[in-house]
Amino acid sequence: MLDTSQDEPQALPSVAEVPLAEVSLARAAVPPAPLAPEGRGCLYALSQPPLMIFLGVIGALLLFAAVHDLYLL
Repeated sequence: MLDTSQDEPQALPSVAEVPLAEVSLARAAVPPAPLAPEGRGCLYALSQPPLMIFLGVIGALLLFAAVHDLYLL
């Protein structure tokens, strides 16, 4: 089995030992976490022109089929 132990464990420096300039530089160097993308709902999808054209054509075909069945058959 592999020996994964280190020679001496490194202790973290206490807050009093770390200069304030190093802390502020360390915080500035870390980029903020990216925001999670918000889900776009059904209203966003229905606002897209190609989708509305497609749904309009399908609706018109259903309407014509219903009118044909009711009045011509």
